[in-house]
Amino acid sequence: MFKVVFEKSVEKKFLKLDKNIQNQIALKIIELKNGNFHNDKPLKGNYKGKFRKRAGDYRIIYVKEDDVLIITLLRIAHRKEVY
Repeated sequence: MFKVVFEKSVEKKFLKLDKNIQNQIALKIIELKNGNFHNDKPLKGNYKGKFRKRAGDYRIIYVKEDDVLIITLLRIAHRKEVY
């Protein structure tokens, strides 16, 4: 089981989203918390060391810190504007 931590800006963005989208993203965050990293994609270039999880048309960008089992959500945005 992992601990999921929101950056303050991510939390604000999440709370401004439509409720249906929030529910979709929340299900994916629960998957992260449970350690389900299936189909998550490691990012390249400037984002090396970070991962992407798909939630419909939205992407969750996160960093997994193995030594303390913490996942920090860095960004939640529509796929057009996330990278």
